[in-house]
Amino acid sequence: MSDGFRSSRRSVLKGATAALSLAALARTALPAGAFAQGAGPEVKGAKLGFIALTDAGPLFVAKEKGFFAKHGMPDVEVLKQASWGTTRDNLVLGSEGNGIDGAHILSPMPYLITAGRVTQNNVPVPMHILARLNVNGQCISVAKEYLDQKVGLDAKVFKAAIEKKKASGKSVKAAMTFPGGTHDLWIRYWMAAGGIDPDKDIETIVVPPPQMVANMKVGTMDCFCVGEPWNAQLVQQGLGFSALTTGELWKDHPEKAFAMRASWVEKHPNAARALTMAVLEAQMWCDKPENRDEFAAIVAKRQWINIPVADVAGRMKGTIDYGDGRVVENSPHIMKFFADNASYPYQSHDLWFLTEDIRWGKFDAQTDTKALVAKVNREDIWREAAKALGVTAIPASTSRGKETFFDGKVFDPADPAAYLSSLGIKRTA
Repeated sequence: MSDGFRSSRRSVLKGATAALSLAALARTALPAGAFAQGAGPEVKGAKLGFIALTDAGPLFVAKEKGFFAKHGMPDVEVLKQASWGTTRDNLVLGSEGNGIDGAHILSPMPYLITAGRVTQNNVPVPMHILARLNVNGQCISVAKEYLDQKVGLDAKVFKAAIEKKKASGKSVKAAMTFPGGTHDLWIRYWMAAGGIDPDKDIETIVVPPPQMVANMKVGTMDCFCVGEPWNAQLVQQGLGFSALTTGELWKDHPEKAFAMRASWVEKHPNAARALTMAVLEAQMWCDKPENRDEFAAIVAKRQWINIPVADVAGRMKGTIDYGDGRVVENSPHIMKFFADNASYPYQSHDLWFLTEDIRWGKFDAQTDTKALVAKVNREDIWREAAKALGVTAIPASTSRGKETFFDGKVFDPADPAAYLSSLGIKRTA
């Protein structure tokens, strides 16, 4: 991240607080619970961005299967973005500035944008998370030159391999998709757990998801973290292998979110609920085993991911060919969209993302993370949408409770400071 993004932190946080306070006042005037029953959306469309990844599938399905239209939003546009940076820039612009109103997005990004941590001139642009789009379904993949080392969940093996490579005078690089985003946090967690300092021992670079395989082919990086179908395609092309799925780091971890500009939500509360209802219905459809073949065919289409169906279908249905001789059928780490509360945007999950971003310097240690989560995370809209759809299995709490990671570390959302302390980081008041 450039120095410009790190400057004027106090003024940025003050600006974000002021902007969020206005949004909170608007929410008080017309809370989600006050949506008029039977009232239609204020508008018939919205511009939604996506990156070419399988976990954007619910948006494709909502458009193709008519769920947006069903809920009074027939003019929704689902627009491909070149990178997460482009997604950010277009969200800042908004549709009135020829940008977009909302997006399939890395779960930490709405917070980074809201606080002005990744925007030009650090200008805060308040965002709202309306739903989680999926859990699981990402991988850390490694170049085929490391195949004999059997790199896997324990990054100590990778640490030894890259130390040997660096000793020969060669550079070593790890690629992720956006600083402070989910892929950045997964690969950092994995490396750090194996004794690799991601800020000192390896060069970390940003590569858009659809460009990962091509960059591995020309030797740009040694490993990367990205969502499907790009890990599967890497294996299909014989260019590398999946060391692990991110579900092995943290089972049923949150991943992408469905988020909108806060100003759009406050201006169009009924439309925001309608969009959320359409996305939830699409997620339910995506999770049905009998729909997975059709789902794979949809996401593979040219206007969406533009990839052979074979590169999508296997892992979508729970078959993971790691590319190193391991093949797992019915993986417990299959991507889920609605089942087991996958769609519900737990505030405790967002708190973990912010805590990890403090760990890696993306947020200041004194950031009031719980207040920020309360303002960005609109789980209340999710609840309204779910109830309107007749969903009865609605989480009773905004917290999923303590979360345990593969290395034994535990995150207690009631005490994030203790988690940081276990990582050797002192959080200041």
